Amino acid sequence: MTTTIDAPLTHTETRSWYQVFMSRHASLVPTFAAVAILMLLLAGAEAFLRGDFITPGTMSALLLDNGPLLVMAVGMTFVIVTGGIDLSVGSVMAFTGILLATMLSNGVSAAVAIPVILIGGALIGLLIGVLVQYFDVQPFIASLAGLFLARGLAFLVNLSSVRVENDAVLWLRTRWYVGDFYITPTGVIALLVVALGAFVMQFTRFGRTIYAIGGNVQSAHLMGLNVARTRLLVYVISGLCAGLAGLVLTAYSGAGYPRNGIGTELDVIAAVVIGGTLLTGGRGYVLGSMVGVFVYGTIKTIISFLGAEQSWMQIIVGGLLLLFIVVQRVIVARADRRE
Repeated sequence: MTTTIDAPLTHTETRSWYQVFMSRHASLVPTFAAVAILMLLLAGAEAFLRGDFITPGTMSALLLDNGPLLVMAVGMTFVIVTGGIDLSVGSVMAFTGILLATMLSNGVSAAVAIPVILIGGALIGLLIGVLVQYFDVQPFIASLAGLFLARGLAFLVNLSSVRVENDAVLWLRTRWYVGDFYITPTGVIALLVVALGAFVMQFTRFGRTIYAIGGNVQSAHLMGLNVARTRLLVYVISGLCAGLAGLVLTAYSGAGYPRNGIGTELDVIAAVVIGGTLLTGGRGYVLGSMVGVFVYGTIKTIISFLGAEQSWMQIIVGGLLLLFIVVQRVIVARADRRE
């Protein structure tokens, strides 16, 4: 009987394996990098704080506190993968939140108020999509118009904070405990939105069309894909997610406020980019955006634990953005050379 011993891979074979992996999965590299950064942040914080950071309460709060951001990141991923951008999401969240609180305070049933705010967010997204697709307005300008529109509507609804006392909405922040960990209905909603978004992007014709448009709009047209409908729908989805985030934030805070969400659109974009989605479009994953949100939330939590100035939040996130943009440019350049 003879025993066969596999010879170790030569340098050339190892390099060939690496090149094959990079040619097939290069778009995953930024997402893997985001996962690595998240692990390093958690491990570093746990070591520095001597075991007081990675606790059931802190980890549970990470999802609870970042639920609205996570919901909006899903819609933003759809938009950015097509090569667009949506600057209106923070204002739409504020508008739908204050509209919901005001309607509930006036005696409107939650069963009526919640669908109204979701439709309102979707309509603002539809308006932006129409401007982009049929009037050839740059997504930055079209969504900036949506930002001002939604913020103006929020102030038109109410100029002050409105407290929510509706049991159906406040129930959404109920804590369900599993041992020392807990989750709320708002957290479940956020995770369901992520799961649905990931499924649509990866396993449906609509998702494949989104990637095709982001890769090359002209090629998508030549393949017979419905570019116009898809570009409209991604902005509708983004607006719908922002409207849902308004519900999640209102349930979380127990009030609606027209000044909520100022600058949140930039936080959402940062989280999506950190999660590995290219701003130029064509590449990105909803699950990667979820990782980006958790990286963002972990940095915020660490700064809060240390009692440091919040300005460090912007500095660290800005540095991460620069890092990920450089990584993305390297990946795109290598892909272009292979072509």
